[in-house]
Parts: sequence; C-alpha cells; structure tokens
Amino acid sequence: MRGLRASAVVVAIVLLTTSLTSGTSVPAVAGPADPEPASLVTLSVPDQATMERLVASGADLTERVRPQADGSVQVDAVVTPSQLSQLGSLGATLATGTPAQRTPKSGAAQDQLVIERAVWFKTRDGYFLSVEASSNAGAAAVLSASWTGRRGSSGQAPMVPYVDAGAYLGHQLSTPVPAENQPQWITVTSAAGGKAEARVKEWPDGERPDRTGPGYQKDFVSQYMPPTQLNERVKALHQRFPKLTDIITLPNPTNGYRRRAQALIGAVPGAAVVVTSNAYGSEGGNDLAIELVNPGAADRPLQVTVNGKQITVSLATDGSGTPTSTAAQVVAAINATPGIAVKATTYRTDAGLGVMAPAPITQLSDFLKAPADVSRAPWRVLALRVGVHRDGSRTGVLAYAQEHAREWVGPLVTIEAAERLLRNYPRDAATRELLNRTDIFIVPTVNPDGANYSFYDFNSQRKNMTNHCPAQQSDPAQRNTWGVDVNRNYAVGSLSDGYFGASANCQNGTFAGPAEHSEPESRNVIWLAQRYRNIKFAMNVHSYGGYFMWPPGAYKLDGRVTLPRPTTRQEAYFLRSARTIEQAIAAERGTVTWPQQTGPVTDVLYSAAGNSADELWYDHGIFGWDFEVGSDLWNPATQKWEGVGFQSPFSEGHAEAMEFASGLISLIGVAADYREP
Repeated sequence: MRGLRASAVVVAIVLLTTSLTSGTSVPAVAGPADPEPASLVTLSVPDQATMERLVASGADLTERVRPQADGSVQVDAVVTPSQLSQLGSLGATLATGTPAQRTPKSGAAQDQLVIERAVWFKTRDGYFLSVEASSNAGAAAVLSASWTGRRGSSGQAPMVPYVDAGAYLGHQLSTPVPAENQPQWITVTSAAGGKAEARVKEWPDGERPDRTGPGYQKDFVSQYMPPTQLNERVKALHQRFPKLTDIITLPNPTNGYRRRAQALIGAVPGAAVVVTSNAYGSEGGNDLAIELVNPGAADRPLQVTVNGKQITVSLATDGSGTPTSTAAQVVAAINATPGIAVKATTYRTDAGLGVMAPAPITQLSDFLKAPADVSRAPWRVLALRVGVHRDGSRTGVLAYAQEHAREWVGPLVTIEAAERLLRNYPRDAATRELLNRTDIFIVPTVNPDGANYSFYDFNSQRKNMTNHCPAQQSDPAQRNTWGVDVNRNYAVGSLSDGYFGASANCQNGTFAGPAEHSEPESRNVIWLAQRYRNIKFAMNVHSYGGYFMWPPGAYKLDGRVTLPRPTTRQEAYFLRSARTIEQAIAAERGTVTWPQQTGPVTDVLYSAAGNSADELWYDHGIFGWDFEVGSDLWNPATQKWEGVGFQSPFSEGHAEAMEFASGLISLIGVAADYREP
C-alpha cells in the first residue's frame, strides 16, 4: 500500500496565489539578471497519470503528496512563476479547498474487499486510525471505513484509491483520522455492497527502546548548522574522544562553493550579451569589469580592448556616428580577442540580432553572498567513525545526511546521535554495549556546497553547485536552477538504465547529472561502502514528511517494473526493524510515523531513479533505509495534519532532531543484534 507526502519552504518565500487556469502568472520582482523568486504552492492534479507527468518533467516536487477522495492528488511543489505556468500546461491547477467525494457508478456489481492493514496509534494529540484495503473492482470502487472503539466511541471516513503508473495498489485513508478513543473494530464497506471487518491493532508495536541509565545526556544541538560548523563539531568530537573515534576524509573533493563571475549587458532578449569569466569569481573573476562605449566618431569598427581587469567594447558606428553593433557581433568580437579572461554568449536562445547600446562599467560577480570566511575552495567531506573496535570486526552502520541541500534538520540528527553515543559511553551501559558491538560511520553533510548555497543564497536549493548546463542556459538569472540532484546520481535503477523519477534536463529539480556517479558527492558515499565492507546498515536522513522507507526505490514506467523486490524474509526484516526504530522515534515526543508511509519507496512515495539506498542494497548488500524526518503535526483547531517544512522554526527542527536521533540510535541497536544469515 502507498501513503504519500510533500514538503515546504518557510524562509523568505513569496506565496503564489494566481490560478493556473486563469492564463496569468505572478509577476516576478526580479530584474533580468536576477532569478525569479521561488515559492511553495499546493498543486491539484486530476489523476495519477498527471502526477506522473509532473514527476517526469523534473518538477521540484516535495514529498508531501495527498491523494483525495475524488481521485485527484494534491502535491506541494517549489516553483517560480514561469515554472508554475509550465506545470499548468501539464494539467496541474492550484489547489483550492477540499475535493468532493467520488460518486459510485450505478449498477456496479458487489465487490470483494480485503483489509490489508488496520491500526491505531496514539500521539500527544490523542488516538488516530489508519486503514488500508483493496477491492477486486480496483480504483473504481468507492470505499469507506467505519469503526467502533472503547467507551462506545465510533466514527466513519472515506477511503481514497491509489493508482501508480497504471497499477492499482489499493485504497487507504488519505491521512490518519482522529478517533475519540482507542479503535477496536473496523468495517470497510463499498458502495457496490462489498464488506469486510477486522480487529484494529496497535502501531508501530516494535520493541521498546533500551532503557537508559541515570544521568543519560541528550540535547546537544542549539541551532541549524551550515557545513563549516558541522565540520567543526566532527573535529571537536574526535579531539574530545580520540579513543572512540576516527576522522575519515572522503577522497573526492566537491566543486566548492563557487561560481564563474558573470554580467548581463543590454536589453533582453534581442540586444543582450552574457559575459562569463574563465576563472571562478573567488579566483579573480569578480575583479573583472566590462563596458560598452560609443567611440564618438563616424564609421568606426567594432573593437575590444583589455586594460588589466577592465574590458572595453567600442561599438561600431555608421556614417552618422550611431552604434550599429549587434549582440551577436559583440559576442564574436569578445570571444575573438586573444587572451581575454571571459567568454561571451547571446542571451539564451536568442540570435542576438538587436543593436547594442552603450553600457556603463559593469562589475562581474559570482553573486554568492556567504561571508568571506566561508571557503570557496573544493570541500573535503568528513566522516566521523565511532566505536570501540574500529577495525572492521563489528557490524558497520552508515548514517549520512543532506544529499539535498535545503534539508537543514538531517545534519542535526547525525550530530545529536554522535554526541549522545560518545558522551554517554562512560555512564550508560546500553550505550557502551552499542559502541562495543558496532562500527558507526557518520557523514553530517554529503552536499556541503549546496548546503552553503541554501544557507546564504537560495534557501530552496535542492541540488549541488556543479553547473552542467550549456551556455544558453547559464545566464545569471538561471543560477538557482543549476546543479545535480545528488540522490538521483547513483548507478542502480538510474535514469540511464531506463528507470523513472529523474530528469535529463540540467535545470530541473531532479537532474540526474550527465552520467552515473558524475558527482563527487555520490562517489564519496559509495566509496565508504566499497572501502568498509563491514557496513551492513545505512540510514539516509532526509526531510521532510515523516517517512520510513527502503528498496526498491525505482521502477520502469512501462509496466511499472520495479527493481527486484526483497525476499519475503528480507521484507519482513525491513518492516520489523522499522517498527522498532519508529517506536524509539515515538518515545521522544509522541510522533508516530504513519503506517502508510512505512515501506518500500516505490510503494509509499514515488519512483526515484538513481537513489543511494538502491545502490547500497543491490550492489553492496547493505540494508538501506531512508528517514524523511519532520512528520506532519496535528492541528486540533483545524482538525487537519499540517506540514512542517524544510526549515521550520528551530524549536520544531530541534524537536525533530531529538526524536530522529533516537531513531538513529535504535537503528544502531538493530545492527548490534544483527547476525549474518
């Protein structure tokens, strides 16, 4: 069964409120060299086929996806005004209110129903019910669930069908529904007369977390941390606990928090020139300047001169002294100048036939806003190795975070877990047992360049900072679209293998890169698996949405052919372990990971071609899980579940870090008990 999710941007966004069907767009406040503002919107698509078109388009969809009772789907997306218009052409509209119920077709034959799962859970906000069922009538069936519980409580809610890539996966409640008291019996009925009953079980019903001793310490994170601070914490922990830790410098340097310096001269589109430095801005490109001048005389040729860091373009004139140089001619003249430190292009796909006007001196810029003490050099990613026996003799656990730059809570989960393990080792028997029986590898930030860009420039940044776009897609206003989705750059179930859920468009949110493992970030993760063969477990920490997932994570769209499913025994182990880990998460503040969001990626989210967990599992035999931290919060006033966002106020981010650090430590406990089959 599948449950669904989405995500949000909460720092400095402009809300878009224009209907996609109106033919208008939200006006951007940016100039021609500035990126359009990106915003969070909730889209409504009429059916799953339209949802698949959005995924295939490479739209920057979040993991907060909601099937609706009328068969439509609501999904959050991070978009600019122009992207919003493009998604409208694919069949999406801005969501407004709650869709109506589906109506049954008259004369439908009685169908057979099977209740796949009916569970209750209790959070700090009370009891909730989750139901999943299937009908032999498929998605056309109109199902509803009713229940009775303790102290005479009862309730009823509609169920929604889920069809993915043409395959009916069953019906479920769109979200868990509140119950006055603990539900005990569930009845699922169909408008065609089908009926099924079952007893409601508790969720997640895993093993209880190990009881910690007196004086157990936690709560070691006090703010969101950019990469420099994360590295400082890793180094400080190693310095404080040298007998329990090693620092591993991963072998593949990243691109670095750096860009070429650029300037956009002239009027877009027809009479504009984009100038890009050969050197990165931090390595001299930002020192360059360019101007276009009228020579002040008739019949003068187009001429380019360089005086130190200053480039002067003297425009050609006609017999009256009027400039005649077109944008294309200026581009050709700049590029033909020997030894010049820049390259020029016309604006995007424009032929550049417009005549250029004189332009004052314009300083080139890489447009990066981080303070000077944030290094622009290629980054060396660090892993903190934790354990008493760091010699490969113990079961290895890999915890890695921030493949996606804007997910600021994930690194806190890993740092908090590391702090708890090391600081409680002397005082807590359960912690000593973990560190004696496991070998832990913690990578707080896989994608430090993108993370810096998210912190200092564009908080919605998903990808890394390596620009693989051609010159026509590399003017300054496009800079927020560059980069590779690191979690689509792996080599199993990839886009190049024909799997669905990644994009070949360099500007799309799920751009897979020019080749498998083209990016140092993905190569670093796999290097750890190749170098340390004792690693048998891995947790990829993402946000947000409250998922717990494992392979397969991708399928081929034609026929919905997934990567090979785990065996029945392996699937049971994945699920049993998940319940134990989710029990530890819930113990922290009562947050329960929904049952319909616990399972294989392809069953509970969508196909994600080229993700890391698949490669770890299929190529290296590593049990690869994904957290999506940041479960929805119940709002008692509105009686609705509400998303928390990538960068929620730190009080919420802190709480998420606390509970998912508990979950990560529980995973280490699962690993400590693991025995090779």
